[in-house]
Amino acid sequence: MSKAFKLFLVSFLGVIIVDQVIKSIFLEGFRWNGDYFSLILTYNKGVAFSMLSFLNEYLKYIQLVLIGGIFVYLLKNKDVFIAYSLPIGIIAGAGLSNIYDRFIHGGVVDYFFWHYGFEFAVFNFADVMIDFGVIIILYLSWKKSKEAL
Repeated sequence: MSKAFKLFLVSFLGVIIVDQVIKSIFLEGFRWNGDYFSLILTYNKGVAFSMLSFLNEYLKYIQLVLIGGIFVYLLKNKDVFIAYSLPIGIIAGAGLSNIYDRFIHGGVVDYFFWHYGFEFAVFNFADVMIDFGVIIILYLSWKKSKEAL
């Protein structure tokens, strides 16, 4: 097993496990209201900011097809997978954890609600990890372009 695949696997499984454990805490009834943010339970039937919620049951299958297409791309472009195995694992784990929610709970389990100064969408750990994975890809790409100069 290559180093890149091990890194992918650890980040992939780590994100899924942490995300599902946190979500189970909210599914079991935990709630907290604060001055700046609240920890609540809500189910997002769409994607970011509930967009595409009109797709209902089709959305989870569309997302599975999209992730499948990305994995086919990565199988054909192993150099991309090797270069970005950590962030790919983070993003894939987070994405599949949210899709799992759609199949089990009918929507993505969200719980972090920022409401100080402005109200922001309710989101979860997986959502943050997707953003974090993208930041890592951008950083690695920037670093690689700097080295090429």
